[in-house]
Amino acid sequence: MKNIFIVILLVSFCSINAQNLKAFQFYTQKGKEIKTDKLVNELAEYDVIFFGENHNSSINHWLQLKITEALFAKKNGKLILGAEMFERDNQSQLDNYLNGKFDAKTLKDSARLWNNYATDYQPLVDFAKDKKLKFIATNVPRRYASQTAKEGLESLNKLSEKEKTYIAQLPIKVTLETPGYPEMKKMMGDHAEGTKVMNFISAQAIKDATMAESIMKNFEEGKTFIHYNGNFHSKEFGGIYWYIKQKNPNLKIAVISVFESEDAELKIPEKDYIPTEFNLIIPVDMTKTY
Repeated sequence: MKNIFIVILLVSFCSINAQNLKAFQFYTQKGKEIKTDKLVNELAEYDVIFFGENHNSSINHWLQLKITEALFAKKNGKLILGAEMFERDNQSQLDNYLNGKFDAKTLKDSARLWNNYATDYQPLVDFAKDKKLKFIATNVPRRYASQTAKEGLESLNKLSEKEKTYIAQLPIKVTLETPGYPEMKKMMGDHAEGTKVMNFISAQAIKDATMAESIMKNFEEGKTFIHYNGNFHSKEFGGIYWYIKQKNPNLKIAVISVFESEDAELKIPEKDYIPTEFNLIIPVDMTKTY
């Protein structure tokens, strides 16, 4: 009898602890928990959504897909998708896959796909293909970002007119007033030369400005544009968000920022937490895709 009681007690204890485990929790900007169904209802009212991510977070990518699927249903298909992970000069290859002219292998062989594309981004692309949605390659080709980091923004003026179509319209404003950019400067340390620092920040800026321009060029009234990007590109209302607001302050934009927590209940972190409209808290030990 005593052994049976112990077994029941252990089962109850494990059950209670299992119930306390959380894979994720969304919060509003005011710090209130929000369930995914209410989150989707609120997101449907926005023109543009930045869904930030930690590139190697499995739950982050799963939530991007699930929220997108739910928004598709809520908005009766009035969605446009776009992502940092695809560069402007690969748009035709992406389109050919979406319309069935390319199979998955041809897309892989002809476009510069990220190493984690198959596990983390193909489900989103395949959803767009299945639902006949536009999927916009928003980012600047990485060679121009690399060139900027080495030679500065002015070096882009020497590009051909064709090459310039893959970059946001020049000149691109770069300022340390943009949230996140002072953090980049700090990361480089006091020993870094001024020109080197600004070239490094400018390389980030042409990515953000180009993604912002890509979104604005492809935005359609009445539809919601969902953009998937690394958390740094939109956190604290900086990066892409900042560049869009400079050009079109009237667009209603929501930012979903991502934070990791060691707390089992996934409460709001006490440090380094600057909330945006919606904030995703995930366990620090969540399974990584690489």
